[in-house]
Amino acid sequence: MRVKIYQINMDRDADNVKFMGTDARKSLHLKEAVDPSIYDEVFNAEIKETDPEEIYRRFNTEGHPLHRGHSLSVSDVVVTDQGAFFCDSIGFNKISFDESKPENLMRVVYVEPGEKPYTAEILHTLQAEQKAVGGLIEPIYNEDDTILVGNEESKLISMAPISSWTSTAARKIRPHPTS
Repeated sequence: MRVKIYQINMDRDADNVKFMGTDARKSLHLKEAVDPSIYDEVFNAEIKETDPEEIYRRFNTEGHPLHRGHSLSVSDVVVTDQGAFFCDSIGFNKISFDESKPENLMRVVYVEPGEKPYTAEILHTLQAEQKAVGGLIEPIYNEDDTILVGNEESKLISMAPISSWTSTAARKIRPHPTS
C-alpha cells in the first residue's frame, strides 16, 4: 500500500506545534485543525503495513531507507488509502489533510556527505536553495539540461566531500614511486 508521512517543518511552524498533541493544542487555545502548509512530505512509497499503528511501529523500530524524517512522533500525519491520520499523544485520529503543495516547489536529488542520494522537494527560492547547500549557491549547468548546485565556498570552509570516489580513484591511478 502507498503510504505518505508528513512532518512539521520548524521553519514554517509559527505556533510551535511540532510534537504537540490535540490536548496540548486545546490547552493553549490553538486551533485544532492541522495546517498542511507547515508540513513536509518525508516519505512516499509502497510498504506492506496498512494500519497507522503498524506504520508507527515500523518507522520507530526498523525504519525505511527512503524515510527522510525523524521517527514517527506526535503531530506527524500518516496518509494511507483509508485517509489521513494525525499521530496524537495516544493513538491516531482521522483528519482532513490537503496534500496539495505550493506551486514554487522544485524536485531535486539531494546528496549529503556519506549518505545515499534521495529525491526531495524544496522551495524554488534563493533562501531555500542556500539553506539546502549550507551557504552561497554555485550552479553548474550540464549538457543534458540538469543543474548541479553546491556550496560555492565548500572547499574554503572545509565542508565534507559528497563522495571520496574521486580522491580514491586518483590514488589508484597514480604511479607508484620506483626505488
